[in-house]
Amino acid sequence: MAAFNFEEYFQSKFSERLFQDPDASENHMTAATRLLEKKREMLELEQALSAQKEAFQMKMASLNSRREELDKKELSLRGSLMKFNQFLIETDIKKQRAEKKANNERQEKEQKVEEAEAKMAEREKLTSFLEKQRKVLEREKVYRSYMERVIEKSGEFQELKDILRKHDTLSSNLGDMIEKSTVMTDRLDSMKQEYYTMITKNDEATMRYTNIIADLTWRKETAMSNHQKWESLWTHIQNTAARNVLLLGRVKMATENIYVQIYKQRGIPAKEAESVDDQLIKIKTYIKDLTDIIVESSKQEKQSKDIFDRLAMPGK
Repeated sequence: MAAFNFEEYFQSKFSERLFQDPDASENHMTAATRLLEKKREMLELEQALSAQKEAFQMKMASLNSRREELDKKELSLRGSLMKFNQFLIETDIKKQRAEKKANNERQEKEQKVEEAEAKMAEREKLTSFLEKQRKVLEREKVYRSYMERVIEKSGEFQELKDILRKHDTLSSNLGDMIEKSTVMTDRLDSMKQEYYTMITKNDEATMRYTNIIADLTWRKETAMSNHQKWESLWTHIQNTAARNVLLLGRVKMATENIYVQIYKQRGIPAKEAESVDDQLIKIKTYIKDLTDIIVESSKQEKQSKDIFDRLAMPGK
């Protein structure tokens, strides 16, 4: 419902009658009639004010409801966005792990195939080597006899097995050295694997912190946007309140002016201590009186016209 416009109401009622003398026609209406008209106009003004208050309350309730809905939607969207962002992070991590696992399995498969091929090639080489060694053994039996002759002439070895034992000892030492070298190689490979694992974890942590920074940046931008929105709404409310205060001041000034003019026309000094509500009541009473005077004057004018018409046509 539109707000009741006091300024237009007063202008329409008083623009042509404000400076007329109310005492000239007061005798043409009764006090009861004036009282009824005053009560009617008072009721109209009260109804208009009541409608305006009701519209304002409905508008404020609608605004509060709308603001609550917007807050709920904002919280829901923020929660959904955070869940979706967490889902993307987890999906990315799972994807990286799956790709890494697939790469490792592919590399391991290729390595196993290469090892199998190498074993097959080594087996062929060993078979060929064994055959060659057999041939060499057949050819080098002469050396056995030579070693036996060496034992006979040497004072360090008593038997052939002493030479073989010495050879085994030297071979064992060589095996220990090879085993130590293998252990050191395995340890080096383990350290390399730990290094690669640390690099992977560091990359994952960097990605996680990057996502957290992006989320915090989004929250900051959202907060700044909400701040600007509410600041704009607060400015609008202040401007609206200022306009309403200005309109109220104009209404009070118009009421005061009309109130003084009424008392000036009656030749009575205005009561300065009266409130705006009391002034409106007096103005309403004065308007009622003027309206009754106009109605009564119209009736009398019509009656006079009817009498004049009857006198002007005696034949009828």
